[in-house]
Amino acid sequence: MTRQRAHTSPGLRARLGLAVVLGPVLLVSMDGSILFLAMPSITDAISPTADQALWILDIYGFAVGSLLVAFGSIGDRYGRLKLLMTGAAVFGIGSAGAAFAPNPELLIACRALMGVAGATLLPSALAVLSELFPDPKQRARAIGIFAAAFAAGFAIGPVVGGTLLGQFWWGSVFLVNLPVIAVFLVLAPVLLREVRATGTGRVDPVSVVASAGGLLLTIYGVKHLAADGFSVLPVVTGLLGLTALTAFVLRQRHLEHPLIDFSLFRDRTFTIAIITGLLPLAAWSAAAYLSGIYLQSVLGLSVLNAALLALPGAAVLTVTCVVTPAIVERIGRKAALVTCHFTVAGGLLLLLPTTITDGIGWYVASTVIAGVGYGISFSVVADTAVGAVPAERAGSAGAIAETSNEIGNALGIAILGSLAALVFRLQGPDLAPTLDETRQLPDLVPAALQDAQGAFVTGLHAAVAVAGLLHAALGTVALRRLSEPTAGDPGRSTTDVPAREHLAGTP
Repeated sequence: MTRQRAHTSPGLRARLGLAVVLGPVLLVSMDGSILFLAMPSITDAISPTADQALWILDIYGFAVGSLLVAFGSIGDRYGRLKLLMTGAAVFGIGSAGAAFAPNPELLIACRALMGVAGATLLPSALAVLSELFPDPKQRARAIGIFAAAFAAGFAIGPVVGGTLLGQFWWGSVFLVNLPVIAVFLVLAPVLLREVRATGTGRVDPVSVVASAGGLLLTIYGVKHLAADGFSVLPVVTGLLGLTALTAFVLRQRHLEHPLIDFSLFRDRTFTIAIITGLLPLAAWSAAAYLSGIYLQSVLGLSVLNAALLALPGAAVLTVTCVVTPAIVERIGRKAALVTCHFTVAGGLLLLLPTTITDGIGWYVASTVIAGVGYGISFSVVADTAVGAVPAERAGSAGAIAETSNEIGNALGIAILGSLAALVFRLQGPDLAPTLDETRQLPDLVPAALQDAQGAFVTGLHAAVAVAGLLHAALGTVALRRLSEPTAGDPGRSTTDVPAREHLAGTP
C-alpha cells in the first residue's frame, strides 16, 4: 500500500502543478488579445488619441517579446519558481492598476508593467514543467498541453473580453486576471519546486536595453508618421530606434552568450519557421483588432454580439492547434507550413468584400478559414525551428521561436494598424484621427459619419490585403524552397524532447 501511494502521489502533484501553471500561461496569452473588442468601450471612457490607442494595445506584446529571452536567462541564474511568483504578483498589480486607470497614460504604463511581468512568466512556467515531469514522454505531453493553452488564450481573448463587456464596465477585462493570480500564488509554493540551471552565462544589460528601446523607438516613429503625418520628431525617433536595433544585432555577433543567436538564420528552414511564427500572429492581431472596430463602430453590433461572431474562428483555431501535431506526422512540416500560409492568405482576403452595410458573413468565413492557418502556425513553429538546428543549439532556437510569436502579435497592430490609420487620415473626413473619435464629435452629420466609416473600411482592406499577399508570398517560398522530410522523419523533430528540455533549461 505504501509503495502504491509513493507511486501515485508524485503523479497527482504533477497534474495539479500543471493545472496551476497553466493559469498564468493562459492569462499572458489572453491579455495579448483581450482588448481587441474592448477598444471602442475604452475609447468612450478615457478618450485616447489614435497613437495612444495603438500603444494601449501593443505595448504589452512589445514588453513581453523584447524581454522574454532575458528573463529566461535571469530565471536560470536566480531560480525559476522565485521569478514565476514575483512575475505573477506584478502581473496582478498591473492588472488592478489597468482596470481603474483614469487616463490613457496610466493605462499604457500598467499594460507595460503587465508585459514585463508576462515576460517572466512564460519561460519560468515552461522550465518548472521539467521538474514536475521527469519522464520524457510525460514531459512532452505536458508541454503540448502548455502550447495548446497558450494558443487557446490568444484565440479566446477577444471572446472573453467581449463577453465581459456585455455585462460589466471595461475594467473587468483586467480584473478577471486577479482570481487566477490569487489561486496561483496560494498553490504554487505547495505544488511547485525551485529549479535552477548552472553555467547559463551572464545576461547582457546593454543588449536588453538596445533591443527593447530600439523596438519601441522605431514603432513610435512609425505610429506618429501614420497618425499625424510627416514631422521631424517621429523621423528622428524612428532613425534612433533603427540605429539601436542595428547595434543590437551587431553586438550579438561578439557575445559569448547572446540574447539572440542570429547565426541560426543561415538555415533556410529555421528562417521560414521563425517568419511563420511572426507573420501569422501579426496578421491575426491586426485583423482581429480592426474587425472588432468594424463590427461595432461600422456595422453597429453590440460588443457581446461581436464576441459571439468571433466564436467559430476561435473554436477552429483551438481545435486545429490540438490536432495539428498528429496531422504533421502524416503530411510533414513542409505541407503544414504551406497550408498555414495559404489558408491565412485566403481567410484574410475574404474580408475585402466587406462594406459599411454588409460584412458579417464575410467576417465569420474569414476567421474560420484563417483560423486553420493560425492553428497550424501555433503548433508547428517551435518544433520546426528546433528541428532545423543541432541539438546543442535547440535552446536558442526555441527562445527565438517564442519571441517571434510575441513580437508578431505586437507588430501586427503597430505596422498594419498604422497602415489602416494612415489610410483613414488620407481618405476620411479629416475631423478626427480615428473612427471612434469621429463618432464622438458633437453635431456630427450622417454624411460625415458615412465618409469616416467608408475610410475605415478602406483602411481595413489595405491592412488585410498587405497581410494576405505577404502570406501568399511566404507560402510560395515555402513550397519552392523547403526540402521534403527525410526518411524516418515524417515531420516531427527527432530532437523534440531533448530540445524542449533544453528550452526549459533543464540542468
